[in-house]
Amino acid sequence: MSPVSILSEIWSRATEPLPPPEQWVVWTTAAVALVVVLSPTWRVARHVVTIAHEGAHALLALLTGRRLSGIRLHSDTSGLTVSYGKPRGFGMVLTAFAGYTGPGLVGLGAAFMLRQGYGVGLLWLLILVLALMLIQIRNWFGLLSILVSAAALVAISWFASTQWQTAAAYLVTWFLLLAAPRPVIELQASRRAGQARNSDADMLARLTPLPGLFWVCTFFVVTVGALVLGSWWIGAWSIEDLPRF
Repeated sequence: MSPVSILSEIWSRATEPLPPPEQWVVWTTAAVALVVVLSPTWRVARHVVTIAHEGAHALLALLTGRRLSGIRLHSDTSGLTVSYGKPRGFGMVLTAFAGYTGPGLVGLGAAFMLRQGYGVGLLWLLILVLALMLIQIRNWFGLLSILVSAAALVAISWFASTQWQTAAAYLVTWFLLLAAPRPVIELQASRRAGQARNSDADMLARLTPLPGLFWVCTFFVVTVGALVLGSWWIGAWSIEDLPRF
């Protein structure tokens, strides 16, 4: 196939709305995602959350007029996004705030796409986002993380059946929604132990009159709120007699 025909095929798949899956698919993928978040597999799966976290930092940096210098993803699941601009101000606050809230809000956006029937489109959109992040990656482990994630999504989006693609989209969405609050809890545990003195919450405390604990609580409220609303959207979309927004 020529590049033009490949792009045409991708666009056709991505923009075609699909009927909702059976309820057992919705809730089975939710159960699998919850097991991943609560089991030892979290140590590996947390890299996905880090990608969303650093990607959110990068996006808000660009949207607020800052100059993005690069993104690093580390094997201990930490990450670093470097941007240049005013050291204080609303743009810097938004950039710092975006990290811990990013995975939950990405999951909420994914839930909205599923609600509209664009599960396959969601997978291709995530591939595009990873490709854009790849340009800004500045270390080898980060490069490997992005390539592995993108390759898995491309394989599913191109070779798997529509049913498996839909299931994968639900699994990714549930994982982002369910996983988002856990790093916030881990952050506060680190802060109580006297660690994480340069965390996003502590940076926000230095940028604003509000203490770090306030920002941790705000992160938690946003991520839990995204989980509740996203869960309702996904569940309601698969049950025809419930109202929609």
